[in-house]
Amino acid sequence: MVRDIVIYPDKRLKQISDEVTAFDITLHKLLDDMYETMVAKNGVGLAAIQVGEAVRALIINIPMSDKERGEDQPPHNTLEIINPKFITCEGKMVFNEGCLSVPGVYEDTTRFEYVKIVYHDRHGVEQTLEDDDFLSIAIQHEIDHLDGKIFIEKLSFTKRKKFEKEWKNRDK
Repeated sequence: MVRDIVIYPDKRLKQISDEVTAFDITLHKLLDDMYETMVAKNGVGLAAIQVGEAVRALIINIPMSDKERGEDQPPHNTLEIINPKFITCEGKMVFNEGCLSVPGVYEDTTRFEYVKIVYHDRHGVEQTLEDDDFLSIAIQHEIDHLDGKIFIEKLSFTKRKKFEKEWKNRDK
């Protein structure tokens, strides 16, 4: 089921999400709904809080080349990340980010270049993941949502003020 996206400045986006304790059908349904919503909205990633559920769950849809995937595989690789925790964060890189909760806004954001996380899959099995490319950026962006933060908070004071002014005036 495609769910509505929570749009900035909705206060729910500031909420810190709770740890997932039950890896059951309710969680599986949420993850499935999040996937359908992300695809319907042309997103790359989605945190549960963005569909109004304050739990530490996120999904990321990483496009794969023909070489990376098998013949019968879809052209994407969807990661379901539950209760993520950073183990290592190193380096810096700038990436032009957007967000389904802040539609139409894209800004350069500084992130760690390399991250390593530990997390659980939908069945509660612990996993480890590391990356120093686009996936690293997407992971950081979505974990920020779980911590009640959005990417525009990383902007300089001047850019943030400009964004706030333009955001207020967008519907006028």
